[in-house]
Parts: sequence; C-alpha cells; structure tokens
Amino acid sequence: MAKPKSYYVCNECGAESPQWFGKCAACGTYNSLEEQISIQSSTDIPSRGMSGWHQQTNNKPAATKPAKPRASLTFDQISDRQVTRWASGYEELDRVLGGGVVPGSMVLIGGDPGIGKSTLLLQVSNLLSHRYRILYVSGEESGQQVKLRASRLGVGKPLSVVGDGNGNGTTAKETPEETAKVEEADGIGADLYVLPETDLEEILREMDSLKPNVTIIDSIQTVFFPALTSAPGSVAQVRECTAALMKVAKHEDITMLIVGHVTKEGAIAGPKVLEHLVDTVLYFEGDRFASHRLLRTVKNRFGATHEIGIFEMVDNGLREVPNPSELFLGNRDDPAPGTAIVVACEGTRPIVVELQALVSPTSYPSPRRAGTGIDYNRLVQILAVLEKRVGIPMSKLDSYVASAGGLNVEEPAVDLGIAIAIVASFRDRIVDPGTVLIGEVGLGGQVRSVSQMELRLKEAAKLGFKRAIVPKGQKYPSLNIEILPVSKVIDAIIAAIPQQGLTEEDLAPDDDEE
Repeated sequence: MAKPKSYYVCNECGAESPQWFGKCAACGTYNSLEEQISIQSSTDIPSRGMSGWHQQTNNKPAATKPAKPRASLTFDQISDRQVTRWASGYEELDRVLGGGVVPGSMVLIGGDPGIGKSTLLLQVSNLLSHRYRILYVSGEESGQQVKLRASRLGVGKPLSVVGDGNGNGTTAKETPEETAKVEEADGIGADLYVLPETDLEEILREMDSLKPNVTIIDSIQTVFFPALTSAPGSVAQVRECTAALMKVAKHEDITMLIVGHVTKEGAIAGPKVLEHLVDTVLYFEGDRFASHRLLRTVKNRFGATHEIGIFEMVDNGLREVPNPSELFLGNRDDPAPGTAIVVACEGTRPIVVELQALVSPTSYPSPRRAGTGIDYNRLVQILAVLEKRVGIPMSKLDSYVASAGGLNVEEPAVDLGIAIAIVASFRDRIVDPGTVLIGEVGLGGQVRSVSQMELRLKEAAKLGFKRAIVPKGQKYPSLNIEILPVSKVIDAIIAAIPQQGLTEEDLAPDDDEE
C-alpha cells in the first residue's frame, strides 16, 4: 500500500533532510528547507527473490536463461545519422556552441539581471524564424511586452502571440488575408510564436500542437508543474520541469534554449542537477559600466568548453564583435609608462589585451595591492618574485594592476606582462609598443612555457606587432614577427625596454627609496 512520506529539501543547494532545521547542514543557508511529500510503494523496487535471478527450488539451482538484451543496443546496431548544425545567425554564438545549434540539444543560458539574456534569445529567434518554426515561451513578460521589446530591437516581423497570458491557452491565429499581407510586405514568412505562459502542462500542449523546431523558455524558474505543491523556482519545481522538457526535446528532436536565473554569488539558481541535465551551459557576463558582453561556455557536450563570444550592447540590441583584440587594446600611438601588451587565450580564441600598472610609495604600514581583471593571488606572487629575484622593494610600494576594458585574464600566460608593466611603472619607463609578452613567471624568477603559443603569435602578427618576448626552449613557427626567447624575468625586463638601455644596475633601488 502506498505510504506518504515527508522530507525537506533546501531551496539553495537541493540537499535533503528527514526533518526540518533552521539552517541547511550542506550549504549553511538559513530558512531554506521546504517540506516535500513523496509516496513510496513496496512494489516500486522488485525483490531479487521474485525476479528469478537467483531463485532456488528445493536447494537446486534454477535453469539459467541465455543472456540477451531487452532494449539495449550495440554501437553497430545504432543507426548512423549525419547531424547538421544550424547557423544561429551570430558567428559568436555559433563559436560558443561548438559550430552551431545542434538539433534536439538543450542549452541553458545564465547571467545577471539586465545583462541581455532575453535580448540575445529574441534576436536569435528572429533570425532562426526565417528557416524554422520558433516557440518563444515568456514567463516573465506578457505578449504585448515582448512585442514592444521586439520593436525596439528592430525585429521587423510581427510576432504571433499564442495564448492570452492567463493560462487559458487560447490561440490567436492570423486570417489568410492578414498572412498574405505580411508575406507580401516582408517576402519571408517568419514562424515566430510567443506564448506568455508559466504552466508546464500548457507549454507541453502547445509544443505538441505547434511542433516547433526550437523552443525558448524564459525563464525556467517561472515555470511550474501543478502536481507539485512547492512554489515556482523551488528545487523540486526546477528539477521536474527541466526533466519533463528534456524528455520532450530528446523524443521530438526539439532544440531547447532555456534562460536560468543566477544567485547573488553568480551561480545558476536551483539545484545543481539542472546543469547536469542540459547539454550546454552558457554564462552571459559583463560589467554594468561597459558596453561589451561575454558569452562563456562552462559545459558543452558537442564542443569545447571555456570558449567565449563577445557582443556589444548598442541602441538596437546586441551586436557581435568580430575582432575583440581591438576592443581591449589601448592607443598604441601614444604609449604611457607602466603598460604592457599580452596575448590571452579564452578557449581557442586569442585576445590581445593591454595591462596597466601603477606603482607608488606607500603611506601605510602595509602596502596596498589591487588588481582589476587579473587573479589577485598571482599578482601577490609576482610582486614577491620581483622583490626577491629582481631586487625591487615592492614591500614599500603600493601596486595597482588592471586590464583594459575590464576583461578577466587570469591564466598564467599573462604573468610576464604583469611583471614588465610593474617594473616599467616603477622606473617610469615605456615598454616598446610593438612588443607582446607571453609567459608564466615561476617562483624562482624563471619564465615558463605556456600552451597554444602558435595561436597567440599568429594573433599578434595579424595585429601588426613586431616583437614577441616568449619563454625559451619552445619551437616557434616562422611568422612575420621577431621572436625573443628569454629564460628569466630579468632578461625579459631588459629586452622589453631596449630604447632606454636598461641594465641590471638600473633595477637597483635609488638612494631615496632605501
């Protein structure tokens, strides 16, 4: 007989507890446990004795049956099907997805409020709707609000609004005369339908009736399953709704693009199982004081991870940036002391970035260290190397390092650029503006090799840089750029500032700085 059982689930991390506590034992969040009801049946799990696996009669072994599969297949039995990716209309998005949209895949896009998630998906929907049937499910806006936003973004085709927004599921269809007028005006019959709905059952009914190629859910935290007693956005609701949508997507070969909210820590809200269920997880990042946005891959079953796509927010929506290096480079015609050029890699994309450093005598017992766009722990490590191995009194100096444009460059390959920028600011010297610096700085003052060196050098040569200071001991391709291999930081410092004739004696502190 079915027996109800209650348990408690944390809304933040999804941990389960047999009884209620004021504080979650897993994540430490207060007042986050909510009661859930489950029904257990004694017939849910068959007994081994009833299954006949090891059933014995009169202490005699049962007759063994030949082993044969019931539903499983070998690789040879699975039919080969050539999967053709769809072009989304944005090369930056196609790069992040691994070459385009995979039919039947499930993509989760997370990001801060107002970063542009809905804007990006509405623009992508408009481009895809000229070739495929698109269903845009809006749980946060009414049909009129979506249409108003589409007009502001320059979406020329009138949107077909399905449903009245009250969960009644009525369908507003155009008359043949209206459809003919629209197709005559645009020349292309775009299939973009908007459904203002949060009820999962209504959404699934509409998908079964419309049979779209792509369905966009904006957002998954607003969708609820009526059979569950928990509120929308809770762990149980997000888990069950995502699982139901995934089942439909895989069975009907429908591509699902899902928007996910994020917590104040920056992680996608809801249980971690949400990220495990989907095929691809993308994060939309950006500084609210800057116009550029970064679309970063965290998980991708159909391509490489840690790829990035760069967009710029303009008046009529998001515009992709084909050459991001120009966005993060300063004015090379008017160089300033304390700047250095590095080549960072995000996935398989090289980006040339300008690093800026400022060093000044401290007026505090402990000097200040601040970094914007770089790893703070690596900054402290490089400062210690410069004091111990080079002899610069960094313990008496405040140090500030930032990357141009606010791009986060936290990989070890930018260590050498950080060190050169700090030394140039310390001596008020200008680094050769035609030089790029690539290399990791070790604790012994050595310059260590990094990965994807050929990709970095090709990007620097394409942008017109003449010299590259790189680690010694690697093989480098023949490009239109001079290669200067170095083995120690002191050698890189001397090579990076050649016009002033910098020597090792010049790096010694002045008398007034002792």
